[in-house]
Amino acid sequence: MSQNTGEQILLFSDKREWADVVPLEQYEGDPVAPIFYSETYKDATDYFRGIVKAGEKSQRVLELTESIIRQNPAHYTAWQYRYETLLAINGPLDTELLLMDELAIKYLKTYQVWHHRKLLVTLSGKPKPELDFITVALSGDDQKNYHTWSYRQWLLSYFNNEEDLWSGELDFVEKMLTKDVRNNSAWHHRFFVVWASGVRSGEQDRERVLRRESIYVKQNISLAPNNPAAWNYLRGMLDHVKVPYSAVSDFVKLYTVPFDPSRPDLVDLENPPPSQEAQLPCVQAVEFLADVYEREGGKENIEKAVELLKKLATEYEKIRKK
Repeated sequence: MSQNTGEQILLFSDKREWADVVPLEQYEGDPVAPIFYSETYKDATDYFRGIVKAGEKSQRVLELTESIIRQNPAHYTAWQYRYETLLAINGPLDTELLLMDELAIKYLKTYQVWHHRKLLVTLSGKPKPELDFITVALSGDDQKNYHTWSYRQWLLSYFNNEEDLWSGELDFVEKMLTKDVRNNSAWHHRFFVVWASGVRSGEQDRERVLRRESIYVKQNISLAPNNPAAWNYLRGMLDHVKVPYSAVSDFVKLYTVPFDPSRPDLVDLENPPPSQEAQLPCVQAVEFLADVYEREGGKENIEKAVELLKKLATEYEKIRKK
């Protein structure tokens, strides 16, 4: 018997139904710094090696691999053998997905759990419920999780269903950015949805889309000027549609100087100004304006760009000095 979080766990070596399996210990030679595995993990992996050697694929293999995965969710061999076993015994995919609902939330940062889920959904051909699950997964503490967002993008791209999948995606990402305007994963996803995945229904007028997105990102910059994710979205959008950075220079300049209390308090959708509480000058805006001058070229503009970059190094962001 072995202790695990205060509960006694019955080892596989103590289970009568596993008596026919010959466990194989891991060969370690004479290690300088041996890994001290727990008794339960060593027991389970010893039996796993025995199962793999025998080539067994059965219901009890699912029990064994689940035990290993719960102890080490990054054990890719256990995940792969589990998937092969599911195929071999024609295991119910809905039951497996229910288990993955628990494990994906519990081990959100583990790549293997999302890859396994991808394999299951590829087999089931039912992607729509997955969007709801991802919404739940991203409602916790880690709303920027790379694997979760990547999985969502894979669902959209692989199944590419306009009505069932893509139709609500812009609304979804807006809700995520409303929760946290600094969510760089959500900004990246917005770029994926609007610019990097083809033209969706109702989005054919790209000039209108560009104006909508320009207003949206500028308004969000005005709310949180020192937000690299929004500035990166603005850059990426302009690069994608091949519009020069100078097209937004009037907006950018507002954020490169200290706040002017005498400035009229006007609503300007094209060039929304920073609030009185904004920390100015904004490092990202200064860098952006330097890029504007550098891309315009000419001796005078290059000198302006160099001067701005010197200020970044000596005044605004001294970490760049070296």
